[in-house]
Amino acid sequence: MYRKYKKKILFSVVLGAVVFLGLSIYANFNELMEAFAFYNWLMFPLILLLSLCNYMFRFFRWEYYTKVLDIKIERKMSFLIFLSSFIMSITPGKIGEVFKSYLLKEQNDTPVSKSAPIVFAERITDFLSLVLLSLTGALMFGYGTKLIIGFGVFFVVLVFVISNRKLSYAIIGIMEKLKFVSRISHKIHTAYDSIYQMVRFKELIITIILSIFAWSFECLSFYLVINGFNVAGAPHIDIFIATFVYGFATIAGAITMLPGGLGATDASITGLLVLLTIPKSIAVAATLIIRAATLWFAVIVGIVAVMFYQKVSHKNINEIVLES
Repeated sequence: MYRKYKKKILFSVVLGAVVFLGLSIYANFNELMEAFAFYNWLMFPLILLLSLCNYMFRFFRWEYYTKVLDIKIERKMSFLIFLSSFIMSITPGKIGEVFKSYLLKEQNDTPVSKSAPIVFAERITDFLSLVLLSLTGALMFGYGTKLIIGFGVFFVVLVFVISNRKLSYAIIGIMEKLKFVSRISHKIHTAYDSIYQMVRFKELIITIILSIFAWSFECLSFYLVINGFNVAGAPHIDIFIATFVYGFATIAGAITMLPGGLGATDASITGLLVLLTIPKSIAVAATLIIRAATLWFAVIVGIVAVMFYQKVSHKNINEIVLES
């Protein structure tokens, strides 16, 4: 299974290098290096720690979802499986995180169609929490408010449809008239039953709260990044504006379905900072630092977790077979 994604991961790394090159040219490479020199790098370990806090709250959400779906697995192994999926953070739309469903199947034979909807539920609560976090800053910033509200309304409607069994079964029934869908109708029903359990009111509220805490840590990381430059022309940005910039850019990157939001998220962060009259070199430097501390750090955590998973489970992830 892992071999299937190796080329995509390599492509994402190359795309990341292209994004870095493009931003460096935009900011002027020499000025960018100067901005890096003025950054307070003593703050970087704290920023990485905040990223780890984000991962912990997302793990709590993962654990809660497995409990809701009655998926039983030892917590230590569950933690390794969860972190191992981070190696897929740079797949389009993070869909590669379904990787953890295949690892679950290897451990306790949980059907992929039962656990894979967790990834979908995670994306829903990620979006809703980012919308809620971004909204205050959007109102203060006077930019993107309608777009943020639009995203929120879309996902509220989506949750309403999923939580309405009669309506959802009617939609599935229409889909089953298609030949290629009818062949996997039993898996679609299993997947729907899983997602339905995760978007009920109580479960939705609990996971949105966990998601808000998780993404608040990364928003705080960005606040520390952008205010960490000891150089003229780097104005102080308050926490609400920093939250809006990071939240809006993360949403923008996610809806493009680009690997890790590469290009879209980076351009959005840089562009919004420039709109705040921050010099291009500092805007680009801040963008590269926060992306290193969130996206690329997550990939590194995923690589380390995979190594530990293989050692503890005595399984080779290259030998995991994909379900058709």
